[in-house]
Amino acid sequence: MKYLFVVFYLFFIFPAEAVTTKMFKVLDTCARYRLGEINANDAIEKLKLKLTNSSTNQPKDLVKKYCSVFTPNEKIEF
Repeated sequence: MKYLFVVFYLFFIFPAEAVTTKMFKVLDTCARYRLGEINANDAIEKLKLKLTNSSTNQPKDLVKKYCSVFTPNEKIEF
């Protein structure tokens, strides 16, 4: 019975906890970018995004599009 509980914990609870942690890191990075604590290049590095072109406006647009997916309020602009 104890073995079954350990298997259940490892396969169902542990991955959910890891997803929650990753989601928090994304939301934290987007919030820090929104508040101006980090710039677009730092946000891209922390979010592990890839730039396709080295244009000056593209880092801001990329972070804006990426973070807009994770914000529950559509009125927030990045």
